Amino acid sequence: MPVPAQTSSAFPSPYEVETPPGCEGWQEMYPYYTLFHEARREADESRFWFWNSMHFPVPMPAFDVLCADSPYQTLGVWQNRVFAVPPAMGIDYRIVNGYVYISGNPVTDPEKIAERAGFFQRRAGYYYEHWDELYAAFKEQMQALIAEITELRVPDLPEYEADEVAFEDRNTSVYEVLDAYQRTLRCGDLMWQHHFEFLLLGYGAYMTFSELCKSQLPDIPDQHVAQMIAGIDVLLFKPSAELRKLAKLAIDTGVDGAFVEGRSPAEIDAELAESEAGRRWLEELEQIKDPWFNMATGDGLYHFYRSWYDDPSIAYASLVGHVRALQDGEEVERPLDEIERERDRLAEEYGNLVDESARGAFDELLALSRTVFPYVEEHKFFCDYWFLTRWFNKVREFGALLAGHGFLEDAEDVFQLGRHEVAQALDELVLTWATGGAPLGPAHWPPIVARRKEILARLGEWTPPPAIGATPEAITDPAVIMLWGVTTQRVQEWANAEEGDGRLTGAAASPGLVEGVARVVIDVEEIARVREGEILVCPITSPAWAPIFSNVKAVVTDIGGVMSHAAIVCREYGLPAVVGTGRATSQIRSGQTIRVDGTSGVVTVLDS
Repeated sequence: MPVPAQTSSAFPSPYEVETPPGCEGWQEMYPYYTLFHEARREADESRFWFWNSMHFPVPMPAFDVLCADSPYQTLGVWQNRVFAVPPAMGIDYRIVNGYVYISGNPVTDPEKIAERAGFFQRRAGYYYEHWDELYAAFKEQMQALIAEITELRVPDLPEYEADEVAFEDRNTSVYEVLDAYQRTLRCGDLMWQHHFEFLLLGYGAYMTFSELCKSQLPDIPDQHVAQMIAGIDVLLFKPSAELRKLAKLAIDTGVDGAFVEGRSPAEIDAELAESEAGRRWLEELEQIKDPWFNMATGDGLYHFYRSWYDDPSIAYASLVGHVRALQDGEEVERPLDEIERERDRLAEEYGNLVDESARGAFDELLALSRTVFPYVEEHKFFCDYWFLTRWFNKVREFGALLAGHGFLEDAEDVFQLGRHEVAQALDELVLTWATGGAPLGPAHWPPIVARRKEILARLGEWTPPPAIGATPEAITDPAVIMLWGVTTQRVQEWANAEEGDGRLTGAAASPGLVEGVARVVIDVEEIARVREGEILVCPITSPAWAPIFSNVKAVVTDIGGVMSHAAIVCREYGLPAVVGTGRATSQIRSGQTIRVDGTSGVVTVLDS
C-alpha cells in the first residue's frame, strides 16, 4: 500500500475520528499497542488504513481481540520471517471505536527485495515440491490439536483436595486451573501458527499464475483467471453435500413434511421424534454430525459464532430449502461438471493464446495453483471452524468457573474481559479459594462487564468509515485487491462518497445475469430468513454459509475481491456474484427487485 506524496487526504485522520456518545473509555477494552497513539501520529497518519470488515464486521469484544492479535502475529512471521515474501512484510492493525483497521508494510528497497527473493524461492519451492506430504502432516497436527483442546480439563475448586494430592503425585487445583488456562491460550496460538503456514503459499501460487496471465494477456478478466482454478473438491463442501443427502432421505422415507419454512430446529426434531421413520432420520443426522457439524455460523473469529452443534439454524434452513427444491423437482447438487467444463475450456483457449515460450510456465503454474489453492478454503474447516468453536467453548468453561464463584454473573461474560484480565481474575480466584480469604473479584468485574456490554452495543450502531489516513494514489497490492476487493477505483468511490442512482459496481466475481428479490442479511442470525430464489445481499459471506447457496439465485457483498471466500464459493455453486460493492447493504432493502450481472460486476436496483 503506497504512501502518497500529498499530505491532504479525502479520508479522516485516525486521530480525528470521534468517539460515539456514550462510548467513552472504549479504549480500555484493548491492548495499548492496538490503538492510534500520539507517539506514532506522524507515521500512522501518512498511511492508508481500511476497515477489515471481511474478518471483523462488528466491534470486537475484549477477549475476542486475541483473534486479531494472534493471526497478525503469525501471518507476519510466516510472510516476513520464514518465507520472506519479497515485496511485503506483514500487516499492522489498529482498533478505532472497536473496529479493526489494517495497513500493509511493504518492502521498497530493490536490494532487500532481491535478498528476500532468494529465501522465498528456496523455502516456498520446498513446500510446493513436498506439498502433499506437508499438507497431510498439517491435517494430522490440526486433528491432534483439536483433540487436545477438546479433552483439556478445566478443574473445579472443591471444598477439599482429593486424596491423590496428599498421597500421590497429583498437582493442586491452584496449579491445574492456572495451567489449564495457559494451555488453552497456547493451543490458540499454535492453531494460528498452523493456519498461516500454507495459506500464503496457496495465494502465492495463484498470484504468480495471475501475473503470468496478465503479462501475456493484458485484457484477461480477473474472473477468468479465477475460473481456471475453479471446480475444487475440498472438505469445506462436504457438510453441504451431507445435508443434501439428508434432504433426499427425508423425502424417500416420507418425513419431509416436518421441514416447514419458519420452524425452529427443535420443532422439526420434535415432529420427527414422533415416528419410527423420523427417528431413523435423526439417527442418520447423528452419524454425520461428527465431523461435519463442526462448521461455524460465521467466519469463526468472534466467540458468538457457534458451531452447528451449538446452533444448527443454518443447517436446518438449508435442509428446509433442499427438501422444498427436491419436492419441486429442482436440482440441488453443485453443478461441478459444468464448472469443470468451463474451467478446462478457458484454460485451453487462454493457453493457446500465450507465447510459445511462456506456454510451459502457464501449464506448470496452472497445475500448481490447482494443487495448492484448495488449501485456501479447506484450512478454514480445520482451523476457523472445528478448532475455534471448540476453543471458545473451552474458554466458556473458565467463564463458568468464575461465574460459579461470583466473579461474573454469567459464563458468557468472560468474553468481556481481555485474556490477561481473565488470567488476573483466575489468579485471585485460586488465591482466595486456597486461603479462604474474601475475594474482590465479585465486586470488581461485574460493573466492568456491564459497562463494556453497553459500549459494544452503542459502537455497533456506529458506521465506521471504510478508510482512514492518507489517500493512496493507487492500490497495487494484489492480495488487497483480490481478497478484500480494495481497488484504486473503490478507494476513489469511498473518497468521493458516491451514492449512485440505484446502480452499484464491484468485482465481477462469478459470471451470470439474474434478477430477483433481495434479502439483506447483516447479522448471521438472519441467515435462516433467506428464502429460496432470493438474492443474498450481505457485508460478506462466510464459507460456513455454503449450505444456503443452493437456495439463492445470486450473491452481492459489500467487501471482498475475486478471491474472497464469497467469490470462491459462488463460482463453485455456479451463482452470479458481485463482491466488494462497498455499500450494497446500505443501498438495497429486503424485498426490492435487483439485477445482478456477475460478468460485468454491476448490480442494479429495479424498483424503489
